[in-house]
Amino acid sequence: MYIADGIGGGAVGGISANVKNFAKAAASGAFSVNETGGQALLAAINRMSNWIDEQATRVIYLAQPAPLGSSEGARTMQPFLQDVAQDQEGFITILQEFRESLDDAKRGIEAAMASYQNADTEFSSGFAPQ
Repeated sequence: MYIADGIGGGAVGGISANVKNFAKAAASGAFSVNETGGQALLAAINRMSNWIDEQATRVIYLAQPAPLGSSEGARTMQPFLQDVAQDQEGFITILQEFRESLDDAKRGIEAAMASYQNADTEFSSGFAPQ
């Protein structure tokens, strides 16, 4: 597994951290996004979230002992494969973390869209007749 900067979490964990940082920046008003761009980003987030949700029943099988047989090698590999799937840096754990970060990103995009609307309203109010 790829370990980013020796900290752990792997490549997908790094993506989750970046998505959370992106969401925080958007929610804080560090940037804004117009309706068209925001809707495109929300659609992409929703597609990814839906795909992850659809895989939930399939992913559960990764946590079960693999039917590798009864050889010494098979008995040695079974717990290792389960750990790779579900330990603290395992695929299932990281996938769940990524799914949660998508919810954060969605809220951030919605905040960035509201920020754009507010900025647009404030700017256009300067042109109103007095």
